[in-house]
Amino acid sequence: MGLIISKEELKGLVKEWQRKKVKVVLTNGCFDLLHAGHLRTFYEAKKMGDLLIVGINSDYSVRRLKGEQRPLIPQADRAQLVAALKPVDYVTVFDEPTVDTLLETIHPDYYVKGGDYTLDSLPEKETITRLGVRVCFIPVVAGISTTEIIRRIKGLK
Repeated sequence: MGLIISKEELKGLVKEWQRKKVKVVLTNGCFDLLHAGHLRTFYEAKKMGDLLIVGINSDYSVRRLKGEQRPLIPQADRAQLVAALKPVDYVTVFDEPTVDTLLETIHPDYYVKGGDYTLDSLPEKETITRLGVRVCFIPVVAGISTTEIIRRIKGLK
């Protein structure tokens, strides 16, 4: 089970990981309703390195990105659910709309996103390029997304 820690705690661990040549993988998202697509991304991301860190958008950040009706699940619960997944080593919650600060803090070897993104569509492109972080895109699972699940739920009578 992964540990839920602050960005400051992560920063303290980075030097030790670098000294030990640990390969660090970072992925991030809202993870408002966990689904098979998220799990697949976590498993594929974990294969790329020794430690998988998952950054979770805070409630404040999710509202800014997705609107006032979101998140459905509070950040503490989302963090706990993600941390309980086998491939996840660490979870941290961040307030910013992008993970630029987190990328700067932990300088991962790999940054993993779903295949619905491209390098050009990543808001963090400049930071990733400057830091020399390798980016990997995991193909999305067709028909599975939090937005799609919410639509289906709303369609139920």
